[in-house]
Amino acid sequence: MSEASAGHEPIGHDHGPGGHAHSHTANANARQLTLALALTSAFLVAEVIGGLVFGSLALLSDAAHMFTDTAALAIALAAIKIGQRKADERRTFGYRRFEILAAAFNAVLLFGVALYVLIEGARRIFEPAPVQSTGMLIVAGLGLAVNLISMRVLAGGKDKSLNVKGAYLEVWADMVGSVGVIAGALVIQFTGWSWVDPVVAIAIGLWVLPRTWVLLRDSTNILLEGAPSGIALAGIRTTIAETPGVAGVHDLHLWVSGADQPSCTAHVVLAAGADGESVRRHVAARLEADFDVHHVTIQTETAPCDAAEPLHP
Repeated sequence: MSEASAGHEPIGHDHGPGGHAHSHTANANARQLTLALALTSAFLVAEVIGGLVFGSLALLSDAAHMFTDTAALAIALAAIKIGQRKADERRTFGYRRFEILAAAFNAVLLFGVALYVLIEGARRIFEPAPVQSTGMLIVAGLGLAVNLISMRVLAGGKDKSLNVKGAYLEVWADMVGSVGVIAGALVIQFTGWSWVDPVVAIAIGLWVLPRTWVLLRDSTNILLEGAPSGIALAGIRTTIAETPGVAGVHDLHLWVSGADQPSCTAHVVLAAGADGESVRRHVAARLEADFDVHHVTIQTETAPCDAAEPLHP
């Protein structure tokens, strides 16, 4: 039967310096996303017009990615704002997972754009259309400059937030696309090979797909409450089991609510004569020191809960 049930507060609560650190990080990410959104939105219209006027599928492909950049940045910014809301009676873990939903949506959006580009590019190879390479080159060059600035702005937050990482990958993929469009425009200008335009568009689509899959895989793992990458559940189990005063461990769970907040819960069976509160504190301290897991809830028991006698007849 259970002797004690205690641990660190759940993710939805801010506590100590960590809560302030998360708030500062979220505010910094919001500023980065706002600036990048302003840049991409300002250029999107020009690139769409340029693609239509100059007849370039590669440029329109790049514009499509620019559109997904704009949508991704807007969604990411909204997700951060919503994610900063405190936990309430209905959302006891807070709203951090909204950022992960945004990252998953961005990945699906990128998949859709890449599929369209691949289909349209294949059609254009067999039905080539005239392309004005000079205008295509100018617009792509401006797009590259916007992408590089946006990437520089987002670089500081991409390793701290899966949401910002998704937006960064969107801009990064579009930057690669801009380089491809520039190369294609130069080839068309000097050779007149208009079929290069859809080939570049297809190459952009194929380049984006693997990176989009990684983003979708990571966000799906979090939504399914999978263990965070880099932390083995077996290692957590071994560490708990080897803690003095622990006779056994079961009902062990490890997951993340947001991209950067791993949480752990476990039932720990106490050895004879062990103090539950002392064991709990030692387990929490070891998980924090060895695995950087700060959100821990440990239920200590004198016997495994499945073997414990019921409290009521």
